[in-house]
Amino acid sequence: MAFSIFGKRDKPDQPTPAEPEPQEPRRGLFERMKEAVTRTRESFTESISSIVALTREVDETTLLNLEPLLLAADLGAPTTAIVMENLRQRAFRTGIQGGDELKHLLKSELKQILDGVARPVRHPATPPEVIMMVGVNGTGKTTTTGKLAAYFTAGKDGPARTVLLCAADTFRAAAIEQLEVWAQRSDVQIIKTKQGGDPSAALYDACAAAKARGTQVLIVDTAGRLHTKTDLMKELDKMRRTAEKLIPGAPHQTLLVMDATTGQNGLQQARLFTEAAHVTGIVLTKLDGTAKGGIVLAIATELKLPVIYAGIGEKLEDIIRFDSSSFIDSLLE
Repeated sequence: MAFSIFGKRDKPDQPTPAEPEPQEPRRGLFERMKEAVTRTRESFTESISSIVALTREVDETTLLNLEPLLLAADLGAPTTAIVMENLRQRAFRTGIQGGDELKHLLKSELKQILDGVARPVRHPATPPEVIMMVGVNGTGKTTTTGKLAAYFTAGKDGPARTVLLCAADTFRAAAIEQLEVWAQRSDVQIIKTKQGGDPSAALYDACAAAKARGTQVLIVDTAGRLHTKTDLMKELDKMRRTAEKLIPGAPHQTLLVMDATTGQNGLQQARLFTEAAHVTGIVLTKLDGTAKGGIVLAIATELKLPVIYAGIGEKLEDIIRFDSSSFIDSLLE
């Protein structure tokens, strides 16, 4: 049987908007994104700038020089192939006059890839909104769960909302205790059970508690692997069905947490979750710790999913809503 550790009392229920919530102010978001992609920009833009500076008219040699730079930034072969083909077609049809135009067209191509998978986040008319966090161990899933709790309660994504956490990663040693620490830092309540307990039972109690208390957002931390022979994806599916029994339409979002520093290896792991866990979006952690931030574009091309949030540091407030314009402008100043 699950039980709760109390933080602060839930605030009175507030209307939850059905449309996407306002993003952080453009300037603040751009500056934080710019800082997050510093390592990628330093390697990527410096190399591209050397091509741009020497280019008066873009020809096949110029494009051949550009291709390895895109691959080195971890855009991946499929994304790079799409971008290169479109640039070649443009060069063939009307020509590309100089390096500055090439850079402008490259920015346009990259943004189009990201915007092609963007989708509005539609919140349920009646709370609670249930968000399931999935992903392999070590990606920062539990940490991200705690950061999102603080993000929502602080009103960083629109009106401040009350949050309840569910510790449903019952198989990893110290996972429950770790989430309790984040609950305290975020000043929110948590529903938990003992280690090794049934995660669906913990989720059932959390859904019931969120409804009873009028909590607006329930964030569920799930296991990245199981110590038993039970298939993880079957366990996650059981949790989805458990949530929907109590809350229609739940989970309303299923966010896959990926570590940006793992690059293409992380992409391979992510495919298993996207195929089986009904993932709706990505949270990309440690974006500030890699020179291969182009993985954002590989995710869009190969997983057909948008990056919703980005982790940009270790502090509680180091999470931002991902914005394609800020990302591309920060990458290619």
